[in-house]
Amino acid sequence: MRRISGTSPYEARIGYCRAVVGGGLVHVSGTTGPDPETGTFPDDVAEQCRNALAIVARALEEAGSGFDKALRVTYILPDRRDFEACWPILAETFGANPPAATMIEAGLLSPGMKFEIELTALA
Repeated sequence: MRRISGTSPYEARIGYCRAVVGGGLVHVSGTTGPDPETGTFPDDVAEQCRNALAIVARALEEAGSGFDKALRVTYILPDRRDFEACWPILAETFGANPPAATMIEAGLLSPGMKFEIELTALA
């Protein structure tokens, strides 16, 4: 088993890592989309979606995987009405290899967070 750390300040505070590779799978922790330069959350949900996907992409790459090997994703948004703005971005990201997916409406850790993604992929 191999653990992949990210840059989120929550990893050390809460006690988790960005991803774990084991048993032929990559399990990517729930990932939100702060601005990579400022660490703040953009007001635009689509921008947060893009930022979160970039973080996930780095973890998958480090694990030797990619979005084309995604098996399952869970999307979590505080407001389900925001999800539609993410659809084109997600469709482009997964292309011809879409994973099984679930969208859940729930509160996130910080009020500025509008999008979170959790993903499992083949290693």
